[in-house]
Amino acid sequence: MASIRRFAEQIRQEEKRLDILVNNAGASGLPFSITSEGLEKTFATNYLGPFLLTNLLLDTMKASAPARIVNVSSFVHFQGMVNVKHLTGEERTKNSHETYRNTKLMNVLFTKELARRLQGTGVTANSLNPGIVKTQIMRHFNWLVRLLFRITSIFLMLWGCDGIKASVGGLSSAPLVLPGGVCAVPGGWRDGELLLRLFDPPSLQSAEEGAASTIYCAVSEEVAGVTGKYFDSDCRLMLPSAAARDPGLARKLWEESERRTGLAESRGM
Repeated sequence: MASIRRFAEQIRQEEKRLDILVNNAGASGLPFSITSEGLEKTFATNYLGPFLLTNLLLDTMKASAPARIVNVSSFVHFQGMVNVKHLTGEERTKNSHETYRNTKLMNVLFTKELARRLQGTGVTANSLNPGIVKTQIMRHFNWLVRLLFRITSIFLMLWGCDGIKASVGGLSSAPLVLPGGVCAVPGGWRDGELLLRLFDPPSLQSAEEGAASTIYCAVSEEVAGVTGKYFDSDCRLMLPSAAARDPGLARKLWEESERRTGLAESRGM
């Protein structure tokens, strides 16, 4: 969190305006570790860091209004859960992908509460699903998990993402949400890396294509003034999960996040 505070201070000192803030940090498959500040690393990277950065830059954005905040989530948030009493996740699991899903739900909840708090300021906040994008986010998984991910992507192409999203609640055993035990593949299976070259499915979007919904939320006139919404990878409005629409959970998550980052203390709360 210290590096985020330094970065935010640098922005405040060097920039007079901040019209758009995109929170796109994402990590999955990281080895389980706790930061020097006592935070599980995936949780800190995907959620708490962006939460802190956004709050530290809010005054600058309000002064720059109209301005927009865009939080990149994922459709896997449908499988996420948030236990505010055990927010960082290290008390319950060392499964990085479970933590990833949970943080993506936190991103949507954070956006919902942020939009509510920013009403009347001219600053909007929306979250989105970028789709299945060909990036390096899977690089921390072994070759078998990455292979299964690519094979699953082929089925996504054949079946259609709408079908996947419609039944995402029942995908707990699908490759996208592999339990941590599957990652325990003998290190000697190095030849399996060759199989990855056989599966480079066209259903994976390029980074440029995957940025479409982010850019849409950031600059499109069609969403000027729209706030607190969740957009799909095709830039259409989409109803997020039931948990993501819970205003009470969003408020509790915000308050606990303020406590974890020290913002509550600095605001005299």
